[in-house]
Amino acid sequence: MTIKNLSINKSFGGWHKQYSHQSKTLNCTMRFAIYLPPQTANGTKVPVLYWLSGLTCTEENFMQKAGALRIAAQLGIAIVAPDTSPRGDDVADDEGYDLGKGAGFYVNATQAPWDRHYHMYDYVVNELPQLIEATFPVSDKRAIAGHSMGGHGALTIAMRNPERYTSMSAFSPISNPVHCPWGQKAFTTYLGSDMAKWREHDASELMRSATQFVPALVDQGASDDFLAEQLKPEVLQSAAKASGYPLALNLHEGYDHSYYFISSFIEQHLRFHATYLNE
Repeated sequence: MTIKNLSINKSFGGWHKQYSHQSKTLNCTMRFAIYLPPQTANGTKVPVLYWLSGLTCTEENFMQKAGALRIAAQLGIAIVAPDTSPRGDDVADDEGYDLGKGAGFYVNATQAPWDRHYHMYDYVVNELPQLIEATFPVSDKRAIAGHSMGGHGALTIAMRNPERYTSMSAFSPISNPVHCPWGQKAFTTYLGSDMAKWREHDASELMRSATQFVPALVDQGASDDFLAEQLKPEVLQSAAKASGYPLALNLHEGYDHSYYFISSFIEQHLRFHATYLNE
């Protein structure tokens, strides 16, 4: 598969790079960012943390704002951040910020016209890792993390594919999308009216019925404007207790939904993943 380098910047002894490629899964040109820590300079293969961003974001937000690269360089972990949706003039879109471009919700759409491009689940689980592992000095040891919509994606993808990920984490995830406005809007549009299909992409539903466990860390700001209506971490906590899921969920007073919050605790997340990636 041909990829095109768009930018390159040295950072903490490693390299941050942006690429584009033609995605067969999404039927469009996609972009992703990758940070290769200094340990890869001699060809050593390192594990990968896949980061999924939230509504309205691209592959750039996390790499530029989270302050993660210094710790990734220390720990010898590559970070891969895909875009949050398909892009292009012929890709279906919506006027709202919470649907369409920038709002792929990490599912495989089954409803027209969205089903032509919106297969972010397959892209993240299969196509992108295959591309990364065939192109860069990385191993097949993977962890996954994300924020908000991306936190929803990270948790659900890991729980649906426990053999593929050593660990999962999230900041302010949409924990119970079946019962919140963001999730209900996206799932109705992308998946149709069958709520059984919705529950297959609901972190709380998956955690409540799980029999295979992926170690999980979730951080949530107590002053997040979306906390009560959209995020519902208490439902995820209850689901973990019901199944005995290994979830550490931390509520932080005064923190909101922004990258000020993410950058305050990203080191803990990277060190959490390193524990399992380096086993």
